[in-house]
Amino acid sequence: MSGAVVGVDVGGTFTDLILMEPDSGAVRLAKVPSTPANQAAGVLAALDRAAASFADIAAIVHGTTVTTNALLERKLSRCGLITTQGFRDILELGRRTRPHAYGLIGSFTPLIPRELRIEVPERMDAAGEVLVPLDEDAVRAALATLEAAGCDSLVIHFLHSYKNPRHEERALAIARECWPGGHATAGHAILSEFREYERGVAAAVNACVQPLLHRYLDQLESELGARGYGRELLVIQGNGGSVSARSAAAKAVNTVLSGPASGVMAAAAIGRAAGCRDLITFDTGGTSADVGLVLEGVPAVTAEMELEHGMPIHVPMVDVHTVGAGGGSIARIDEAGLLQVGPESAGAQPGPICYGRGGARPTLTDANLILGRLDPDSLLAVDSPIAAGAVRAVFAETVGGPLGLDAEDAAAAVIRIANDRMAGAIRMATLARGHDPRDFVLFAFGGAGPMHAAALAAELGIPQVMIPARPGITSAVGCITADIRHDFVNTANAPLADVDMAGVREILECQAAQGREAIADEGVAVGAIACHHSADMQFEGQTHLLTVPVERPDATREALQQAFEAAYWERFAVALDTIRPVLVNLHTAVIGARPAVPLAALAGARQAATLDEALIGSRRVWFPAGWQETPVYDRERLPADASFEGPAIIQQTDCTSVVEPGNRAALDAIGNLIVEIGP
Repeated sequence: MSGAVVGVDVGGTFTDLILMEPDSGAVRLAKVPSTPANQAAGVLAALDRAAASFADIAAIVHGTTVTTNALLERKLSRCGLITTQGFRDILELGRRTRPHAYGLIGSFTPLIPRELRIEVPERMDAAGEVLVPLDEDAVRAALATLEAAGCDSLVIHFLHSYKNPRHEERALAIARECWPGGHATAGHAILSEFREYERGVAAAVNACVQPLLHRYLDQLESELGARGYGRELLVIQGNGGSVSARSAAAKAVNTVLSGPASGVMAAAAIGRAAGCRDLITFDTGGTSADVGLVLEGVPAVTAEMELEHGMPIHVPMVDVHTVGAGGGSIARIDEAGLLQVGPESAGAQPGPICYGRGGARPTLTDANLILGRLDPDSLLAVDSPIAAGAVRAVFAETVGGPLGLDAEDAAAAVIRIANDRMAGAIRMATLARGHDPRDFVLFAFGGAGPMHAAALAAELGIPQVMIPARPGITSAVGCITADIRHDFVNTANAPLADVDMAGVREILECQAAQGREAIADEGVAVGAIACHHSADMQFEGQTHLLTVPVERPDATREALQQAFEAAYWERFAVALDTIRPVLVNLHTAVIGARPAVPLAALAGARQAATLDEALIGSRRVWFPAGWQETPVYDRERLPADASFEGPAIIQQTDCTSVVEPGNRAALDAIGNLIVEIGP
């Protein structure tokens, strides 16, 4: 297809948009305040800000936080469950885990309350044989009860449906005859995997957010259509791939963590283009800091994500570790008299104090302003400018007073605490998973990431930081680089020695065929279609899984065993020669390549011939060693061969970057700012 490609990502504070014309390389950007009450308003405002011609747009790709926010805030649709007799409480019993490792306190509230969980007579055994036929009259009675209770979405979750879905399929067919609204989810259609708890939770998550996402996407598509957009709206999934809006609404659970996933996909694409294939992605926006890994140019994906205690979502997602430490994170003194930063955020409304929208509580953004890292005259989305002195007064009173600090020292303490939390997230994503952060480049983006990245790299021994050309809208860049992707899983759950390898081949080939059919149904132009197979394996008696690549559908038993043993040794440095490996699940990711975009165009044309021409002034900036007079450069005017020593502040429309004293910064061939961390 010819025409402009639009990527738009909705964050907690800002909605970011990039419009690129692949033929000419022309780029337009927009960054507007998010509209939490109706995200579509922010998306349309960003399109208007970019002066988009809707009839000339070939594709709009959207990263959304609708489902993630609904789950975290528990603002969900009223949902009912029909399940196998005797298994009404499986979603509440869960696993033998606790919210807190120590102590006897903690609470857990299931997504579907007990009074909306109804049992019906039916039963399959573990081999998929019928033990008790489905009582269809009981299903109809349960549907009537749940409808009368005000449910607008439905889950059908029967025991062992991953092995034989016949009863679930029949119950779903009955529901489609009479269930209002059509929002009905069968567990096996979301996750065809053993373990009824995890399969049931994934289905419950899908059902609880499906009506919300469906209404939102319908409204957005309607608004776009009214303005002249006639193509398919694409939505980013948590696995980093995109699908059509109708596919996204059908499997809403796959859009959980859509926003963070698009950022990691952008980092992988930019890193590959720059010749850097091992990255720690560090995305800090207004609400949170999200950390992911890119290994050999490929984002790490997991099917073991737990959004919160009691909410495992075992569908493939880009592996991201999140902490509540962003620009809008609120600083406060807790009951013990200790300084805390986050996880509560000022968000888009009212936002930090310096945004002038009524915010009265000190935030990390305000701390950076006090310490000279941000220019009060170049802040985005400021309604009524607030004098820096007024921000200092709030810090002196609410943070400094209880700690015996002045405003500047209080702001420095806030930055130190926030940096510590961010560094902890990086350690969890690397060291806790067997990776040495010193072997990676820290890829920093988001509105606040480049302000903190150099300090974090120094603390963790990371030798180099990469800041992309457009760090503040990198997640939107991820939207336009994302391919179409569908994931499939089936359970084998048998010792590898007993597995029918012909059956393995049949499953993988069937998954690949389903994926190709799904991509064809999307109606979106793609190039080559690739199938990536993998297997979840474990040793007998273990509960944790390791995922190993399967090179081809007709892989041999010996090849699978060797791949698993190699992966186990790499992860644990232990060889268990006397224990049999077990093949648990088979996965296939089917990826349709969308047209490539010219990433070098993001940097734009160099406007200055020398570094001095890019210098726009200087100001006093606080660093751990004290206050220093610091040059301020315009990122968009840096010459292509720019190279300079820190300290330095680099300003651009969507972000401010901080180069710490002792660091060295230079631009690479495609406009990334490479910061070498000093000793």
